[in-house]
Amino acid sequence: MNVVEKAYHSPVGRFVVRKAGLKDPPKLRRGRVLPAGPVVLGEVRPGTEEEPGAGLVRRTMALVDVPVAEALRDVPELRVPDDKGRAQPPRYDTAPGAIIVDATRVRAIGDLEEIRQLLRPIMRSLEPSGRVIMVATDARDVDGWEAHAVAQALDGINRSVGKELRGGSTANLIFVRVDTRPSDLASTISFLLEGRSAFVSGQTWRVGRAQFVHELSDRPFDKRVVVVTGAARGIGEQIARVFARDGATVVCIDLPQSGAALAAVANQLSGSALQLDITSPEAGRRIAEHVARVHGAATRIWAIVHNAGILRDKLLANTDERLWAPVLEVNLAAEMRVNDFLLNNDVHGGLGEEARIVGLSSTTGVAGNRGQTNYAASKAGIIGAVRVMAEDLRERGVTVNAVAPGFIETDMTNSIPFVQREIFRRTNSLQQGGKPIDVAETLAYLCDPASGAVTGQVLRICGQNVIGQ
Repeated sequence: MNVVEKAYHSPVGRFVVRKAGLKDPPKLRRGRVLPAGPVVLGEVRPGTEEEPGAGLVRRTMALVDVPVAEALRDVPELRVPDDKGRAQPPRYDTAPGAIIVDATRVRAIGDLEEIRQLLRPIMRSLEPSGRVIMVATDARDVDGWEAHAVAQALDGINRSVGKELRGGSTANLIFVRVDTRPSDLASTISFLLEGRSAFVSGQTWRVGRAQFVHELSDRPFDKRVVVVTGAARGIGEQIARVFARDGATVVCIDLPQSGAALAAVANQLSGSALQLDITSPEAGRRIAEHVARVHGAATRIWAIVHNAGILRDKLLANTDERLWAPVLEVNLAAEMRVNDFLLNNDVHGGLGEEARIVGLSSTTGVAGNRGQTNYAASKAGIIGAVRVMAEDLRERGVTVNAVAPGFIETDMTNSIPFVQREIFRRTNSLQQGGKPIDVAETLAYLCDPASGAVTGQVLRICGQNVIGQ
């Protein structure tokens, strides 16, 4: 139990929570752990095998290697009255661990009735930390006003279901293109089913078609180099540990003043340490030179995780250039200079073919925040960079994505006054703060070789925070 959890579970902390009438938050299933209960599959208008996308989800499940059962539908004869004669929603005899709804054929408003039929029985049957996953066709591949409206309606269903679920369960929606293959979708389905996605809920993102096909693996980064900035402590350290766990040789980067902590992390992970101020104009070149010198001249970087960042919080009226410029420089400009060098210079130790680039945005970059105009600008800038870079680099097989964490429990957040901290925890559907491991697991999913069909996405790791939804 870390210092944050000790404070929460202390006698004073528990007294305040009880006095406020708040329940203990659910314990979330984390790690590479699948649901205990069965995974059920519900298909809406399955279509024929000759039609684009037909059977995509069912065929994907074969790659994920998870057996599926047929979903229970909300038909009248399954409504069992209670002892007062009132009709009750049907429930599963055995609590399902997840339901995957194949809505790729949904085009009409009337089709949404089938979604209701599939989801209603699950709402009170799902096991703790269960999963609701919907897969639908990207609106760019549907014709007609109604079909576009229905695609957006699915997003409304997803977000509402996420807020109604209890016990640490989550709901997410994946839009796929008509040419998406099971191999393109498998890593996303696997991530959402497993405990790695514990703090990702109410989110919607898109999966296309990868330039290169890779199979799922428990050690996807074997013989691959991953660079992590800001790796000496906190979230950055956890990111480095998750990538090392999954087979990566990690290059840990942080400021010279953090040299001792940085070296300790790198040594524990059998990686390497580079003391570097990323705002240096030569940062990109120095990273490449370090990779080539320490890990071999023929080595290329598989993934770079831009985690380094700073805060200089003040109301805009009190923010001068000394508070403004460093935040934009560290959080955004330095990241873009490093990307530019590693992508556009044919040097030893640069980014390789199919490279993965991921940045850390924030829910503040999505919604803004009082006293954080500089920080919001930098984190919103990352979102803009991700969108344009993903399109420009698509043909090279390079993916560019970002994560936007909400309230993540760290030693730093423990300095926030208890009541204010508790408010931050409770303003999401999971009724708690996330952990650094939640950020790290999502970044590892985005950098997975099997996730080549996921690019230009910004995934919020916020437990479906009410901010920026």
